[in-house]
Amino acid sequence: MISFEEEELTKKTDEEAGSKRVNVSDKRLINCNQVDVNQLMPLKYKWAWEHYLNGCANHWMPTEVPMSKDIELWKSDTLSADERRVIMRNLGFFSTAESLVGNNIVLAIFKHVTNPEVRQYLLRQAFEEAIHTHTFHYIVESLSLDQGEVFNMYNEVNSIHNKDMFEMQLTAEMMKDNFSTSTKEGAQKFLENLIGYYIIMEGIFFYSGFVMILSFHRQNKMTGIGEQFQYILRDETIHLNFGIDLINGIKQENPDLWTPEFQAHIIDLIKQAVELEVLYAQDCLPRGILGLTAPMFREYVQYIADRRLERIGLKALYRSRNPFPWMSETIDLGKEKNFFETRVNEYQSSSNLTWT
Repeated sequence: MISFEEEELTKKTDEEAGSKRVNVSDKRLINCNQVDVNQLMPLKYKWAWEHYLNGCANHWMPTEVPMSKDIELWKSDTLSADERRVIMRNLGFFSTAESLVGNNIVLAIFKHVTNPEVRQYLLRQAFEEAIHTHTFHYIVESLSLDQGEVFNMYNEVNSIHNKDMFEMQLTAEMMKDNFSTSTKEGAQKFLENLIGYYIIMEGIFFYSGFVMILSFHRQNKMTGIGEQFQYILRDETIHLNFGIDLINGIKQENPDLWTPEFQAHIIDLIKQAVELEVLYAQDCLPRGILGLTAPMFREYVQYIADRRLERIGLKALYRSRNPFPWMSETIDLGKEKNFFETRVNEYQSSSNLTWT
């Protein structure tokens, strides 16, 4: 039998628990002290949950993609030295860049986000970055490439090294023990990091590589690598859209961060990134291949830079045209559409993948 004192204590405990229930309006993307970051429901940022579900629905593994045709072509004398250079340069860049993105999520971004549904997506993205890194290991192993050469290009090839260092500098301040987003300067540094990785790394740097590798695929060359890049592109499209939603959400909740001076700083970073990417394209393509030339990539990089600027509320800078309109079609392919030689009936889980 429960005593009067125990009954009153139970009531008090229930009342205290009820008072801690989440008020959706109290949720904030950063600097939230009112809501326990472990309390997922009720959702406030439904866009974050949708991105998480879309990521789960797009699950794939590189080892499910056959590499026999790539191996045969790579061992033959069919590919020119310039074509091999493009493939090797892109493997060298992406093999490290995906690790940088994953490390930035886990070591820099995650702990400063104070919303559980956004954290849920970040966990999913971090796993996808691991899959992408796995992809480059799988390709290198399949083609019997020099692992040291590919995975150390970020130290040895200037055009790759400079892009990676540009990104790593955006993480350095956030890695310090005393870093906090509670100050205006700290929150702006956090926002700068998000723009640097989602808008610049995943939204600009990655796209030249996608064009180069998928150009091989369009000509029925290196189809295994091309298919895996197709899937990475699908993942990165969700990463980019999530990052844009997160950036714009933080801007909306913290309008004091988006000062004219800060906007000018972001524009300058994007200008620097465009030039770094143009230099990378020139390094990859000293001579034209597959209908691709380095000048075409200046146009393309400027075109996509304008699209990224517009998505975060800034004005287009370059007004360049898109020399690769087929890339838009590639990104927009529905799940049921053919991916060149093979088709994924449904992206749900590796056990459910059916290749025809």
